[in-house]
Amino acid sequence: MTNDIIFQPLQFRNLTVKNRIFRSNISGRFDNYDGSGNQARINWEEKFARGGVGAIISSFVPVKIRGRIVPNYATIDKDERIPFWRKVGEKVHEYDCKFIMQLSHSGRQQDIGGVENLYQKALSSTSSTESFHGLLCQSMTIAEIKETIQAFALGARRAREAGLDGVELHSANGYLITQFLSSGINDRQDEYGGSLENRARFLLDIIRAIRQEVGNDFHLQAKISAVDYNNAVIPWEKPGNTLAESIQVCQWVEEAGADAIHVSKGSLFPHPLNPPGLFPIEEARRWYDIMLSSGVNAFRNYLLFKIPALNPIFLFLWNRIPNKVRYQILGGLEVKEESLSSSFRKYISTEEMGKLLEAYQGVNLPDAREIKKAVNIPVICTGGFQQASYIRKAISEGLCDGVTIARPLVANNNLVKLFAEGKDLAEKPCTYCNKCLLNVLENPLGCYDERRYDGDYEKVVAEVMTVFEPQPFD
Repeated sequence: MTNDIIFQPLQFRNLTVKNRIFRSNISGRFDNYDGSGNQARINWEEKFARGGVGAIISSFVPVKIRGRIVPNYATIDKDERIPFWRKVGEKVHEYDCKFIMQLSHSGRQQDIGGVENLYQKALSSTSSTESFHGLLCQSMTIAEIKETIQAFALGARRAREAGLDGVELHSANGYLITQFLSSGINDRQDEYGGSLENRARFLLDIIRAIRQEVGNDFHLQAKISAVDYNNAVIPWEKPGNTLAESIQVCQWVEEAGADAIHVSKGSLFPHPLNPPGLFPIEEARRWYDIMLSSGVNAFRNYLLFKIPALNPIFLFLWNRIPNKVRYQILGGLEVKEESLSSSFRKYISTEEMGKLLEAYQGVNLPDAREIKKAVNIPVICTGGFQQASYIRKAISEGLCDGVTIARPLVANNNLVKLFAEGKDLAEKPCTYCNKCLLNVLENPLGCYDERRYDGDYEKVVAEVMTVFEPQPFD
């Protein structure tokens, strides 16, 4: 495979990854409530390292316990966490795979706030209530900002001491750093609000603090929402950052000391454009009730999901922006009849799968292309990738240097090995149904599309439960 661009190493300033495919940041609620990790997380990450990806970007790892997005995710908020993350890294390294820890802070975007936030509002750049779920928050003081910046730096130091290969700042998708960056969210009047330069100050201060803590020879990348589309669901909200503004931020990020840019989209998660695909309204009926205690608008949303007659209202709002935005550059690539297994074709035709790939694969490539033109560091791109020919063409044409994949790898952990065998597409590819998206609120993360398991739900459960093998407890 030495002539295949997918399998050529990707060289960063301080890191070499064996191929161009990264597992993007995704995980389930596998860890302990107190923020400590366990064997299930190690099993989860091993699945993808064994499947052939060049590097794994962890799911969000909170730098402060109050900044958790949901409980049961391992944190990096104190030195006692280092031995666990060292075990994760060692397991991943057994497969010649790199491990990049994604440092995060939820800000106001807390799906489940945890006991630490039970009687206090989440910290954010603003005191304005988040518009979709209605998550309450309060504007951070300067002292709280400085403390949080230092928490990111200490998280990076702990990741390095754990023997991991680098860190990524989750400065995308509506979490705390986005809440500072976005003109649609940040309404501050001090040095951390107003102009783009001021809104970017929080992110740039974090990068500088990390460099001061770990030096210049440790890999550091930033995930950026190239376009906010902050008014995608709630039309009267401000639209947020434009691509031109994000390009400027990426240039500043490079100057501050970052080694790579990871391109995404959206000012909340989930967002109509992220993850790409369908909104699983039936799954929302089952699992969204857990959000009722989190946001003042959650009951409104719950009714929109629960009452079938109201579903069209929500789906109209959710699909409004995707129907307007046309983001394909490469266009769809052919899906051959023999690419799909015969059993899978009972549930979805080759033609339909081709249309799904054309609609959802590479949704962020236009933005990645423009960012790549403006910076001198590698650019990796996320967004529904799962077809080798498509990935190969995107990299060969210089739209990005590598791709990150989340849900299609959840569906097929060994996708990269399949590419190495010469297959263009998994026999049972991800269908972008996003059932995994809502199940993760209460259930172990995995693929919940029964069509991929010949309609046998027992097979779905069996596969989902493999994350607990070996068991988390002796």
